[in-house]
This record gives sequence, structure tokens and C-alpha cells, in this order.
Amino acid sequence: MALAMLLSGDSVRAPAIRRVQKISSTGSVDSSRVRLNLTIKVTRIEFSSTSGGAGEDNNPNNVGEASAPAESTTASLHITGPVIVENQHVRLGAFHTLDIEAQRDIRIEKIEGWDSIASARVDEAIVPGKGAEVAAVVCGEGTAAFCLLSEHMTIVTNRLSVPIPRKAGSSAQHEKGLGKFYATLFDAFLRHVPYANVGLKAIVIASPGWVRDSVYEYLVQEASRRGDKILQKALKEKVVRVHVNSPHVHSLVEVLKSPKIVSQLKETKFAREGIVLDKFFKMLGVDEMRAWYGPDHVVLAADRGAIGTLLISDDLFRASNPETRKKYVALVEAVQQKGGEVVIFSSMHESGQQLNQLTGIAAILTFPLDIEVVEAEEKEAQEAG
Repeated sequence: MALAMLLSGDSVRAPAIRRVQKISSTGSVDSSRVRLNLTIKVTRIEFSSTSGGAGEDNNPNNVGEASAPAESTTASLHITGPVIVENQHVRLGAFHTLDIEAQRDIRIEKIEGWDSIASARVDEAIVPGKGAEVAAVVCGEGTAAFCLLSEHMTIVTNRLSVPIPRKAGSSAQHEKGLGKFYATLFDAFLRHVPYANVGLKAIVIASPGWVRDSVYEYLVQEASRRGDKILQKALKEKVVRVHVNSPHVHSLVEVLKSPKIVSQLKETKFAREGIVLDKFFKMLGVDEMRAWYGPDHVVLAADRGAIGTLLISDDLFRASNPETRKKYVALVEAVQQKGGEVVIFSSMHESGQQLNQLTGIAAILTFPLDIEVVEAEEKEAQEAG
């Protein structure tokens, strides 16, 4: 959530650990780690699905899809910048990386003030029960990726790959390989799927072919064998098995379009993103005068009061130019004031990445508009003015 709100130039105050060196009276150097609060001016923001403590520089993973080792699924932000508030242990201007994790106090001051989009994100973040709403296991024969889908991002918490000998070579070796795969997947499931969490609405098991059914059956049998009542209940009430065309994480887009998942997750934000994007592409195919995309065209449609649904990427609210950010905030507010629906897509979801490939902004119109006619009218109005 903080990643969606933070911009370069904002200031952040948070706890940190800094290594401090002191020279004793004898000339020896004593080194110690000191806990303190630092305020930095943000120059770089990176996301990692594994925590790196509260200290100095770490090696964060890429934004969007982050892999975690089997023993950890903790997410954190790595925020780098110069220190801007005086501190007895750190000189002004010294660069430092703050690691922001869940349950850690943080103070954010916006360089341009808190606009309506950033404020709305804060309101969403403090609603009880938010967090991971769906866990997904996207699997193939011998492979699996464990994902957590929250309000604003998709995190890959673990991947596994177990070689399975071909059945044509040795049936016994094939069965042995499958058994190892299922056992490995079950252990990873216990570590990476928060099935006991009340806020988890569904557990998606997706695969091509028969794999999802075999995986589910093994999970049920093993949970029963171990007498794990909580897991048995979660598997019975929360699991949705869905067919996808490939055993890769990008197949989650297919998952979110599945009628099975739509009915169960219709109130979750990321499911709404997938549904709306699918609706836009269908409209583009059957009535292109009601499906506009691109900043200039969408602004024109908004000026005509024609937007029924605005699709906009959160990337646009993190533009380096303050005027650009203000432009899109004003556009969102204008559409809402005229009764239109606004769906802000997270760039950390597959649907958001697809929208980014389409300029990051699109609109489904309530009535058809001819782009060429509207542009000509706008040009005439400007020349007349």
C-alpha cells in the first residue's frame, strides 16, 4: 500500500538500525549497532517479498513479482534517500535505506500534499481484514507457483520444481516422482498459504489438464491423514479449481475471468479489475466508438461527459512530473462527479500490466463518440478561441 502512495521527493520517517563507530581514548575503533529514527527524502522505492531487517543496504527483488525462500513470505519496502533531519549518529545528506515492514511505524509527508487518490488509498489500507484475499497455486506436472493476491498487488511467495520421470520410461519411477512432487507441494502449501486466516476468501488451484484435481485430492487426503481439521475445513470451503492454459503466473489473468472465481470474488478489487478490462476489450471488438484509450482521447471523452467506466493505472499517479499527477487526479474526480465509475488498476497485478501496455488509461463510454469528429470539434473550438 505504501508503495502505491509514495513518490520521489516525499519524506519518510521510520525506525532503522545504523552501524556506528567510535574511537576510544586508546585509539581503538569500537563498532556497534544503534536503533534510531531516521527521516529521509525518497529517491528510490523497491519492493521485496522477504524482509531484510531494519538496517542498512539490502538487495531487494524486482517490483511486481517477488520470489521468497521457503522459510519466509514477509513483504517489505526498501526506501532509499538522503537523511534530511539532523541526527546525532547520521550526518545530513547521508544516504540510507529504510526497510518498511508490516506493523512498523512510519510517517509519510507528501511533497505535493495528499490528493484524493492517495487519501483514498490510506482509507482502504486501514479497513480491518484487508491484506491477502486470495491465495493461488498455479501448477503443472512437477511445478508450482504460490501467490498471494491482495488489494493492490500479486506476490509470488514461492516456486517449486520437482523432476518427474516420463511414464513411458518407468512407471514405478514416474509414480515415485509424482509422490515426491505432491509431498513437496503439500509442505509448501502449509508454509505459504494462510488458509486459517479469516480474511482469506478463496484458495485457487489452477492448472492445465488434470494436475489441479490430483493436487487437490492429495491435499484433502493428507489433511485427513494428519487430522488437521482447520485445513480440512479450508479445503472444503475455500478451494476453487480452475483450468488455465499454461502453468505460469500470468495465467492468473485467466483465473480472474473464470465464472467460478468471479462469482466467489466479485467484491474483491483485483477481480473487478480483470472483469472490467475484459469488458473493455470486448467493447473494443464490437463497438470501438465506445471503447477509447490513450490520455488525449480519454480526456476528450471525459470533457463530453461520455465516460461510464474509467480504467486507469496507478502508475500514472506516480509520474515524476507533479503536473502530470495532478492532471490524472483531476480527471478521476471529474469522471466521478459526472457519475462515472473509476477503476484504478494496480501495476502489480497482471491486469494492471496489461492496461499499462495500452497506455495505462482507457474508458468504456456510455454512448458512442467518433474520435475524428470530436478531435475536429476540439480543434475548431481552439482556433475560434
